[in-house]
Amino acid sequence: MPAGTPPQPPALRAAEALAGEISLEIIDPRTLVPLDAEAISQSVRKTGKLLIVHEAPAQAGAGAEILRQVLPHVFGDLQASPQVLGGADVAMPYSPPLEDACIPQPADIARVAREMVRG
Repeated sequence: MPAGTPPQPPALRAAEALAGEISLEIIDPRTLVPLDAEAISQSVRKTGKLLIVHEAPAQAGAGAEILRQVLPHVFGDLQASPQVLGGADVAMPYSPPLEDACIPQPADIARVAREMVRG
């Protein structure tokens, strides 16, 4: 599960919440250029799943670029549709509670991971 900084902490909290139920492999790609597509591809080959998490809006965000670069290398290895979990397609609010409502939270990540595993 590529989880770029800063969503790495929510991804780690989701992994902790899912411990014993689902094992998540979290990769922090750090940069899009260059992207370590091979590290992500190795994880997908091992797990058969790809969940990309980032705070920016999902539409035209970093997740779409990661998917574009990785998908050609792992398409045959996928056991579920790859998912991009990004922020809401809205201007980021300044209020912390509203901001939390707009970006992926650990519960959101855990929900999508469960859906991917259970089909």
